[in-house]
Amino acid sequence: MNENVSPLALVNRLKFKHLALLVALDDARNLHQAADAINVAQPSASRMLSDIEEAFGFLLFERNARGMQPTPLGTATLAYARRSLADLTRFAADLDSKRRGGHGQLTVGAIMGAAPDVLAMAVTELKSERPLLNVRILGETSDQVVQLLHRREVDLALGRLTTPLQHNDFDFEPLAREAMRLVVRASHSLAGKAPLSLDSLIAWPWVLQPITSPARGLFEEELARAGLSSPSNVVECASIFATLQLLQNSDAVAMLPESVVRDYLRAHLLIELPIEIGKSLSGFGLLRRKHETLSEPAEYFIALLRKYSAASLTAG
Repeated sequence: MNENVSPLALVNRLKFKHLALLVALDDARNLHQAADAINVAQPSASRMLSDIEEAFGFLLFERNARGMQPTPLGTATLAYARRSLADLTRFAADLDSKRRGGHGQLTVGAIMGAAPDVLAMAVTELKSERPLLNVRILGETSDQVVQLLHRREVDLALGRLTTPLQHNDFDFEPLAREAMRLVVRASHSLAGKAPLSLDSLIAWPWVLQPITSPARGLFEEELARAGLSSPSNVVECASIFATLQLLQNSDAVAMLPESVVRDYLRAHLLIELPIEIGKSLSGFGLLRRKHETLSEPAEYFIALLRKYSAASLTAG
C-alpha cells in the first residue's frame, strides 16, 4: 500500500459510494450484507474496499472470525464517512426542497422528556411562519441526541451533556430545569398510600431509561445515597411513549419529567407517588457543535426555544 497519500490523491480516488460502503460495513460487519445494503455485488464491494484501503494507505478493517472489525485508523475514517454522508443527505434534501419551491430542512435532536410543550410550541410557530420548511425531530434520550449531534445527523439538539469532556465538542446553553416525578397507574395498589419511601418501592416492577441516560444515572445515585440496591425487575425503555403505555398497563413504577406526565395526572390516568426524587438532575438546554455556523432557520428556531422556555419558567 502507498503510505504517503496526499489530499489531492484522495479527492481523485474517493467517491461517495466508497463512503457508503464503509458505513454499511461498520453497521453490518459483514461484506455480503454491506454489499446488499448499497446494492452492489459482493465481489464489487470487495474490490471497492481494496481500492479504498489502497487510497488511504492503511487497512480500515481487520478480517477475523467475528467478522470485520474497524482498525483504530478505520474508526477515525468511519466517523468522517458518516459526517460526510450526513452532510450530503442534508444538502440533497435542501436542494430538493428548493427545487419544489420549499425553504430547506431543519433536523433537531431532542430528548422527549425535556419540556415537550416547549418543543411543540416552538415547532408549531416555526411551521406556521414557514410551512414549506421540512422539520425533522430525532432522538429520545440525551446520550442518543448527543451521538446524533456528533455524527452530524442533526443540526442542533435539545438535551443534556452526558460526559464531563463533551464540553470540548459542543456548546451548551441551559434553558430550564425539569422536576422529576415518581408515577404509577391510577388503579395501582400504591395509589393513595402514605407515607411511602423509596425503599418500599424497590420490590415493584420498574420502567427505567437506559443506564447511559442522565435521568437513570440520577436514579441510581439516589438509590446509592439511600443505601439501596437497584430494582431487580426492570424494563429499560428509551421511548417516553412506550414507557407511558407500559405504566398504564402494568404495576410498574417510573421516574419521569413533570412536563411529560402533567396531562396524564390531570386526566387521572397516572398518579404521583408522594416521594421527592431527582431534585439534583441537571437542567436541559441547547446543544450545538463548537465553531459551527448554523443556518438561518436553525438560529430562528433557537430563538423560539428561548422564548418559550422563558415563558414556561415565568408560568411555573
